[in-house]
Amino acid sequence: MNPRRKQRLVVVSGIIVLIGAAISLMLYALNDNIDLFYTPSEIIEGKKGQTPQVGQRLRIGGMVVPGTVDRNSQTLQVAFDLVDTGPAVTVLYNGILPDLFREGQGIVATGTLIDPTTIEAHEVLAKHDEEYMPPELAEKMKGIKHVKPDAGDSQ
Repeated sequence: MNPRRKQRLVVVSGIIVLIGAAISLMLYALNDNIDLFYTPSEIIEGKKGQTPQVGQRLRIGGMVVPGTVDRNSQTLQVAFDLVDTGPAVTVLYNGILPDLFREGQGIVATGTLIDPTTIEAHEVLAKHDEEYMPPELAEKMKGIKHVKPDAGDSQ
């Protein structure tokens, strides 16, 4: 092998090693910020055969079960149950809940699994449905009738 090819091989090999090291470092740094999304059923029954481990950070989404919101009158501690189509999971949260939070409402909570059916949340986000409309716009649209076009009318 001539010296020029050998030099190119060393340079290309060095670049590949540096790129691999950079990707490895990025993945290692991002590993602490990854929150997997689960539903209450997936937490209890498992997701693709794996159940989350106690202490794991995760996101959970579901509906707040009516009648389960328990507020502590002395602190900002709130406990409520979340459900999707299966068993319920208890969420503990210490803080001010979003304005859209209410029983029967869909929410997404980010937190840590403290036992197989309890999550200690550090963030709670209330979801609104796609039918939401600001009150001012709803008032303006009261008199307007909207008819959905038929699929067969496009001739």
